[in-house]
Amino acid sequence: MSSLGEKRKSRTTLKKEKNLQELASNFMTQQSFGVIGLAVMGENLALNVERNGFPIAVYNRSPEKTDTFMATRACGKNVKAAYNLTDFVAALERPRKILIMVKAGAPVDATIDQLRPLLEEGDIIIDGGNSLHTDTVRRTRDLESAGFRFIGMGVSGGEEGALNGPSLMPGGTISSYEYLEPIFRKIAAQVDDGPCVTYCGPGGAGHYVKMVHNGIEYGDMQLIAEAYDLLKNVAGLDHNQLHQVFAEWNTTDELNSFLIEITADIFKHIDPETNQPMVDVILDAAGQKGTGRWTVETALELGVAIPTIIAAVNARIMSSFKKERVAASEILTGPVGKYEGDTKAFVNKVRDALYCSKICSYAQGMALLATASQAYYYNLNLSEMARIWKGGCIIRAGFLGKIQHAFIENPGLSNLLLAPEFKQTILDRQMAWREVLATAAMQGIPVPAFSASLDYFDSYRRDRLPQNLTQAQRDYFGAHTFERVDKPGFFHHIWTPLDEEVAQTSTPEPLQAQQPTTPTPPTSRV
Repeated sequence: MSSLGEKRKSRTTLKKEKNLQELASNFMTQQSFGVIGLAVMGENLALNVERNGFPIAVYNRSPEKTDTFMATRACGKNVKAAYNLTDFVAALERPRKILIMVKAGAPVDATIDQLRPLLEEGDIIIDGGNSLHTDTVRRTRDLESAGFRFIGMGVSGGEEGALNGPSLMPGGTISSYEYLEPIFRKIAAQVDDGPCVTYCGPGGAGHYVKMVHNGIEYGDMQLIAEAYDLLKNVAGLDHNQLHQVFAEWNTTDELNSFLIEITADIFKHIDPETNQPMVDVILDAAGQKGTGRWTVETALELGVAIPTIIAAVNARIMSSFKKERVAASEILTGPVGKYEGDTKAFVNKVRDALYCSKICSYAQGMALLATASQAYYYNLNLSEMARIWKGGCIIRAGFLGKIQHAFIENPGLSNLLLAPEFKQTILDRQMAWREVLATAAMQGIPVPAFSASLDYFDSYRRDRLPQNLTQAQRDYFGAHTFERVDKPGFFHHIWTPLDEEVAQTSTPEPLQAQQPTTPTPPTSRV
């Protein structure tokens, strides 16, 4: 063979070898899914994705955390570690699918800013943290205008749910969701009628739904805390009896739930240092990360009443004033009489009050979702929202199936309180509910969420509230006008001589053309 032929053969061989090396390299490095952030939730979601057949790449800002993960929980699994974002992005097949699990707010923006120069058109970023929905709207607009795809996804279930199957609430463009759906359906919690994931809607819909989920969670936890307070400090139950009561409640159709289950378990735990019930040595000051407050703020903006959730947020705030409360307890006194009623009957009444209050709390949350769906064009399917909360998430509960059924049966249901089953439940149990609140008041036990729920029910069921007087006052001191019960339009009454003098010396616009000073929010369907 000529030297020229040998050179050509050599070049061809080298080229083939180089291509084979590149293919081998790609095969070894191209992973299906990427996770940024290896705190507990990030680690567990990464392992969940890998266990369900999707090879993963991981990156954490701290290399020590990455090393520990790879040497322990990820050992022997199809996980590729990267120690800079360039290598991380290079390790992913296209279009890249990257889940960000870092602290909400500025850290999410910083991570996205570092990723953008490394990504290509069509790559997908998923924010799985508790981001504010308006931040998600902004990020969606910025990223999609640059050719990328973005999903804002609520993830609920805590550590255990993230690992074994959470409830997922994704929002964004439908095409992006459809591309990710096979992965999401695999890693989500599985219930009798499918995986606990559904497309929530465009923009910030997913994070909005997660925010309201967390608001309902606040309400649930506060209602359970108030039931505990009543059973302990009115009925006099000890930790063993409290365990038995909550364990029994968890077997019922009404109260079977994750939160009731863990509450029953909490009462079994003893502090090894003091030999006291663990719950009794925990400081009574509850923390919060902001999603409850966000729920309250958006409800006020949209004009939706969520008094139980507001009461729950306020209760956490009040609990934080521990030193002030201790000082006040030595000065401010209340009832000291011992409860002398039938303990067993009282326990059953507390159970009924808890369930009625819980129905009202969920009714408020669903009302907020319905109004937001109209205001922000989410087009939420409320029966689906209830369905995906049946498993994996913190508020998972047996009665969510009843909520799901209520909206399937009547998609235009204006309020859960009007659904036949819930209506009858409250009508049958409301006297027990009222007696519990009366007992709490007489014993000096604060029950803000129980009270707010009953107030919600009583306000909703009355055809006339005292705000006619409120509107009269507004018109009296500010000429804000009012509507009448007997004819349409807006009117102003001459309340004082000064009113009459002003009316005679000015030429106001016709009152019929005036509008209320408070804008009317989008009409709620729930």
